[in-house]
Amino acid sequence: MSLKCLITSRSFGNINDEPYAVLRNAGYEYLKIGADFSQEEFEKIVPDYDAAIIGVHPFPSDVLAKCHKLRIIAKNGVGLDNIPLEQCKKQGIAVTNTPGTNSNAVADLTFALMLNVARNVKLTNMNIAKGNVKPVMGNDVCFKTLGLLGFGAIAKCVARRASGFGMKILAYDPFIKELPEEFRTYVKLCSFSEVTENCDYLSVHMPLTDETKNMISATQLAKMKKGTVIINTARGGIVNEKDLYDAIISGHIYGAGIDCVENEPPSADNPLYSLDTVIITPHIGMYSKEAINAVGLMCAKNCAAIVTGEELVNQVC
Repeated sequence: MSLKCLITSRSFGNINDEPYAVLRNAGYEYLKIGADFSQEEFEKIVPDYDAAIIGVHPFPSDVLAKCHKLRIIAKNGVGLDNIPLEQCKKQGIAVTNTPGTNSNAVADLTFALMLNVARNVKLTNMNIAKGNVKPVMGNDVCFKTLGLLGFGAIAKCVARRASGFGMKILAYDPFIKELPEEFRTYVKLCSFSEVTENCDYLSVHMPLTDETKNMISATQLAKMKKGTVIINTARGGIVNEKDLYDAIISGHIYGAGIDCVENEPPSADNPLYSLDTVIITPHIGMYSKEAINAVGLMCAKNCAAIVTGEELVNQVC
């Protein structure tokens, strides 16, 4: 009997057939329900599968408990907050993710959002479509101070780009005690408050955990420099959206570029949409052709490796 792989990631295999070929060669039959994904359908059918390649949707603990055949969950991305890791350990289910494969893509989007907010690209584009060609004053990015919350693979790529803009770079990461040699000349490790209170642009690159949820809320926003721009390409919920809205309305925070909101997909009635200096994109950070293919290929190879007994790449449990 063939092995079965369930694919719920919308982007898996969209660039070419290579990830699917890896699954076929490993003996898998597969079903992709990414484009017309239904949480109800997923929960109903996943217990029948040996492997799952999933996106950002929830994998409830009570559903996982029914998955007696499941050997591996390959996260088509980095964040693991939608997977009950402790229960996976108890059931002997391997979990992998794909750090590093999408780092450049997310870093590019981070800078795109930063520049877009700073120079009012969204606002002036909408204005000119209405026949309003009046200039809108923006802010420089070059030679300003960039604060990074988290200094993993993506944040490192952002730092490299910021260095080219002559930015002063402050980084906070509780798990890093010493910077890699490459960054010691232009990045400074600081405390959380030193980063948030001294930057002109704050970019979030941390996972969503109990510790990071609402890490940026009214208290922290009030202590930031007037005119700070917030960029979040990590996870919704780290930045409190109501408090961010209030801080921008008050004029204390200039604006924000957000690729991830607390409740995804983004709701059209999110009040942040109404603000001229806020840009919201639908979690597209990894959506470059190069990154999408690399992520899918890594997931497929891990699903194959669980069959052959080869070492898994980026196994987290």
